[in-house]
Amino acid sequence: MNTPFTPGIAAERLGVSDLQENFADLHAPLDRHEAAVAADRCYFCHDAPCVTACPTDIDIPLFIRQIATGTPDAAANTIFEMNILGGMCARVCPTEDLCEQACVRELAEGKPVEIGRLQRFATDIVMAKGVMPFNRAEPTGKNIAVVGAGPAGLSCAHRLAMLGNDVTVYDSQPKAGGLNEYGIAAYKTTDDFAAREVDWLLSIGGIEIKTGMALGTDLKIDDLVGGFAAVFLSVGLGGVNALSVDGDNKDGVDDAVSFIRDLRQASDLAALPVGRNVVVIGGGMTAVDAAVQSKLLGAQQVTIAYRRGRDAMSASRYEQDLAASFGVNLLFNVQPKAIHGNGSVAEIELEYTSAENGKLTGTGETIRIAADQVFSAIGQTLTSDGGLKLDGRKIAVTNAGRTSRDGIWAGGDCASGGDDLTVTAVAEGRDAAMDIHKTLNGDI
Repeated sequence: MNTPFTPGIAAERLGVSDLQENFADLHAPLDRHEAAVAADRCYFCHDAPCVTACPTDIDIPLFIRQIATGTPDAAANTIFEMNILGGMCARVCPTEDLCEQACVRELAEGKPVEIGRLQRFATDIVMAKGVMPFNRAEPTGKNIAVVGAGPAGLSCAHRLAMLGNDVTVYDSQPKAGGLNEYGIAAYKTTDDFAAREVDWLLSIGGIEIKTGMALGTDLKIDDLVGGFAAVFLSVGLGGVNALSVDGDNKDGVDDAVSFIRDLRQASDLAALPVGRNVVVIGGGMTAVDAAVQSKLLGAQQVTIAYRRGRDAMSASRYEQDLAASFGVNLLFNVQPKAIHGNGSVAEIELEYTSAENGKLTGTGETIRIAADQVFSAIGQTLTSDGGLKLDGRKIAVTNAGRTSRDGIWAGGDCASGGDDLTVTAVAEGRDAAMDIHKTLNGDI
């Protein structure tokens, strides 16, 4: 039986059984028959647009054909050759905007081949066996530092190790995994998959992980350059932008990143407090993940408030519709003006906006909605750049992640040019590893 709603931020809004149901796998994995049927829909295009749309360049028609012919292990190897984190990407990649959107079936029928679920089917089979399909090359004698154990750093470390290099990976958090471990909605990656994937990836050998080590405090860039043959920075974006409105220091105002991190690390979801009326400020995936999970924890009213129109949201239309399907209200063309309450949040005041000549301005018209918990999801910032040249707010890179300083590469969310997706970070880490190895050893 559900625990009755109580005012303010409280734990145990829902019972254990309800929470288990709410946070179950968003998309159940395909069984063998379902995978065979799904694979049979692929046209196996020669100039497949889905491959062009994949940031990691996986040969999608090939791996689907391998599934169709009853060789899922071979399909997994095809995926892992290009994307060693193919298991996680199968769960979190916005396939609706990438490979599946480009699928010929989507263009012709409005129903693409289920590429993401087929990728999960194949990769899960190999990972469940504990098999690492790649062997290390002969040792090169080179030791490379990777700073950041998120998707880009892990991808880089694995490829470097596979090519025979020794790799030391540093991360500021207690666990490796980065965004995959701390920043993705729990219903997208269940059963501790992120940690299991890290353990599987490390089975290649030659990779040492050191946690609790942050760039700029525990690690100095000059020391890294002096102690390693090369350095790859994949530190992500650790800083969180503040709302910067009156009342944003009241109890009940927090950043969505911290909320998602705490939820992902919670051993008992029932003990995690959540508001009755929750408002999330922002229009990206973090905003959607925070809003949906607030609802799944038992919040009664959850609203995403975004300053521009629906089409400008960086969260895909699929994710927007997913949020709405869980009962999240989406409010567009509003920006926070003030947060009201006596010590704790009671209401948030929002101002309507309009765009004039591409510039967003407030109209002066405001509304107030009840809120005992407000999450900010308006972007993150780089916390340490290692003294490297920047491109805007990120580390400037050229070619395969080369920075302004010899011997240092960068990739993932901290580097310029990417689109802040797990799959893109994996590709950048892989490509940087190839360039580092070639630079140090002269061959591939």
